[in-house]
Amino acid sequence: MISGAHVILYSKDAEADRAFFRDVLGFQSVDAGHGWLIFALPPAEAAFHPSGEESSVHELYLMCDDLKAEKASLAKKNVQCSAVQEQRWGSTTKIRLPGGGEIGLYQPKHPTALGLV
Repeated sequence: MISGAHVILYSKDAEADRAFFRDVLGFQSVDAGHGWLIFALPPAEAAFHPSGEESSVHELYLMCDDLKAEKASLAKKNVQCSAVQEQRWGSTTKIRLPGGGEIGLYQPKHPTALGLV
């Protein structure tokens, strides 16, 4: 039986991004050895979108119930988010990580699969 999912985010500055997840986003973690932190994430869901030739590109979006409030909370921690984009399926923004990458944050407008398991 599958018991969970493990997400890997590649970073040019993994230490800074680990500190961001720990100190700014407040995610709990375990040390897998030598300071290699593995973070507990909120409940998740997966979706498959059509792709052109580049099918190895993946994205991580964190979800929230109130994007405006979450952006305000992150701003108090000096986290800059991109302008909100309104999509048919939700309101989205991007968070720039200290290591140079970015993750998405969105408030869904569609039913979610959270809580089904």
